[in-house]
Amino acid sequence: MDKKWYIITTYSGWEEKVKANLEYRAKTNGMTESIAQVLIPKEEVIEVKGGKKKTVSKKFYPGYILVEMDLNDDTWTIVRNTPKVTGFVRAGTKPLALNEEQIATIMGQIKGDIPIPRHVVEYEKGQLVRVKDGPFLNFSGVIEEIYPDRMKAKVMVSVFNRPTLVEIEFEHIEKQ
Repeated sequence: MDKKWYIITTYSGWEEKVKANLEYRAKTNGMTESIAQVLIPKEEVIEVKGGKKKTVSKKFYPGYILVEMDLNDDTWTIVRNTPKVTGFVRAGTKPLALNEEQIATIMGQIKGDIPIPRHVVEYEKGQLVRVKDGPFLNFSGVIEEIYPDRMKAKVMVSVFNRPTLVEIEFEHIEKQ
């Protein structure tokens, strides 16, 4: 058998249930040799909410699961017919297998040997910015919230002399 790693797309937030269901289906159909591993790449991070630190598990790729398997008609059918699976990441009509370098990088990130790329945020809450593109062009405002994972900020601007909170991508604002 020629097992390779494939990326499966799922409903976001359903990765754990899809993983459990896929492992169960492989076992009950006697295909644990063909479907070897189901993996959700995660890392442990510390979040501070309400002044309390909490360790949480955060997915690298929400909505995606990695599966090491021998791709054939039977395994394809089991994966595709698993509830909340939307499909495979494909190259044309054929599921795309990860190469050795890609899987080594992901495994290294899971183990903590390889750093996970992070977004560099050059803005901070309370900072004055000017909108340089889009429907709020040349409006100035104060950053109220920052979303580094989405590369966006909520900025309080004045529209018709009323404070209005708008969500704007970092690329459309600049420091004043």
